[in-house]
Amino acid sequence: MDITRRWGITLPLPGLSLPDQRELITALPILGYTDAWSAELNGVDAFTPLVLASQWAPELRLGTAIAGIYTRAPVALAVSAATLGSLAPGRFVMGIGTSSQVVVEQWNGIPFEKPFQRSRDMLQFLRAALAGEKVNQRFETFAVHGFRLDPAPAVPPALALAALRPGMLKLAAKEADAAITNWLSPADVPQVREAAGPDCELIARVFVCPTTDTEMARTIGRRVLAAYLTVPVYAAFHEWLGRGELLAPMLAAWAKGDRKGALAAIPDAVVDDLVIHGSLAACRERVAEYQACGLDTPVISLLPAPGAETTQSLRKLAPA
Repeated sequence: MDITRRWGITLPLPGLSLPDQRELITALPILGYTDAWSAELNGVDAFTPLVLASQWAPELRLGTAIAGIYTRAPVALAVSAATLGSLAPGRFVMGIGTSSQVVVEQWNGIPFEKPFQRSRDMLQFLRAALAGEKVNQRFETFAVHGFRLDPAPAVPPALALAALRPGMLKLAAKEADAAITNWLSPADVPQVREAAGPDCELIARVFVCPTTDTEMARTIGRRVLAAYLTVPVYAAFHEWLGRGELLAPMLAAWAKGDRKGALAAIPDAVVDDLVIHGSLAACRERVAEYQACGLDTPVISLLPAPGAETTQSLRKLAPA
């Protein structure tokens, strides 16, 4: 994949219905954005915003970040990837990942088992299926017999894997074309890059709260951080990055059901490391720090602050 001077944005854009985003998405390439990556949790699905963007801004590279490999069956993922691959030939990246225990087990009642093996199996299946091959194979975590895409996309989509720690990062480098990560600081990038190796595109969602009100930004940041960093996969990620001791009081309070105490226990320094805030010019410079530290593709995710307007934010956060 061409990773020269990439600068991404997260879809859907906050505060706007999908139909109302057309004008802004159409303007993204003019502003200098090269990529649009979807975010999927408990609202809009990973594919619909990209289908719209493929028609509204045909210059953008599009990617799912991520589509879940437990909550979607192998063939369902292949069919969705082929559809978007056909709408955006050579411009779509199928990003997949395990998601988290909360989404998989608590929300969907599916056992969160063998995440490494299922990720490997899904990448191998998708690689074959999207190339138009007939798949007739029993993988370690699932089996597919006699399936072929009809039609397969003329240009098979690239593949990316959500990866937080060395095992998954190395798997992404071996079986995918890119690794997707998030909730890291610029100073964390070299450690992640070392695990992924020099030849794997490294993509990260970076969270931007565009306000000069530091306390407001930290309040917003703490709410989002607590929701993520208390999830086991993210807690383990930050233990590996060296924040285990800093985050231990938050995790202890959360485990006791003390939500307010958990928020208060997140140090200011951690919030400032992981959530970009300040003037829009300062935020843009901070995003650029990630690239200077070895990140290939920063994908901005806006955390709306009171008074922050999405259109202005997009324009001011565009690459200089």
